[in-house]
Amino acid sequence: MTEFGTETSTSTDTDAASATALWTGDTGVIGEQTRRALLELIKGPYLSGVKAPALWSALLADEVAIRSRLHELFLELVLDRVGEFAFVRNVSTTEFKVPITVRTAALTFLDTAMLLVLRQMLLAGEGDGRVIVGQEDVFEQLRVYRTVDRDESDFNKRLNSTWLKMKNTLRVIHQAGAEDRAEISPVLRLIVDAEQIAAISGEYWRIAEGGGAVLADSASNPHVGGFGDADVDGADDATDDSIEERTS
Repeated sequence: MTEFGTETSTSTDTDAASATALWTGDTGVIGEQTRRALLELIKGPYLSGVKAPALWSALLADEVAIRSRLHELFLELVLDRVGEFAFVRNVSTTEFKVPITVRTAALTFLDTAMLLVLRQMLLAGEGDGRVIVGQEDVFEQLRVYRTVDRDESDFNKRLNSTWLKMKNTLRVIHQAGAEDRAEISPVLRLIVDAEQIAAISGEYWRIAEGGGAVLADSASNPHVGGFGDADVDGADDATDDSIEERTS
């Protein structure tokens, strides 16, 4: 409400805010843990109930309020209660042009190929519970993409770099015991959806078999949605590992 050129709040707003105020002048109307859960979702890449049980509980308890706050930012909540993870993505609608709130992570050729391998391993093994894989097992499946003009040592460095991106930036794998063992997060099942898989899998197989197809459109060179973090080292990798360069 505006009165004599000065914005004021209604008594209802004030009462709700004062009940949840965390500091002097705080007008927020949700509790501290709920705010932290909301912040974690916006920061990305996702909120894990296993890693952050208190925030997960706050999310479930105040799901309606969090969804409302996210809608105000043109974001929607994706929540998997069984897998205990949640992330946000930009609202998708044809009713009007939606601003892009969450940045997506631009993936290199090798990033995408490793995501495909990890997702395949996850789907194959998740019926047995946690899916833990060996780094070398993953790398071995990707060596079909090494070109004759790239020596093995250099290619291994790029594999290691991509592995670290999966662990530290995208957080779709987590160390499980030894340094070279990792658990695949079930969030990968939803972050890279079936539509994206269908768009790129066939082309990747052709490349692996020496078809030399050039993948230039966005569907074939996807961005992973739902990640709040930027692709920190993607720009450099994209220069060296882009699909176009790899297949030209």
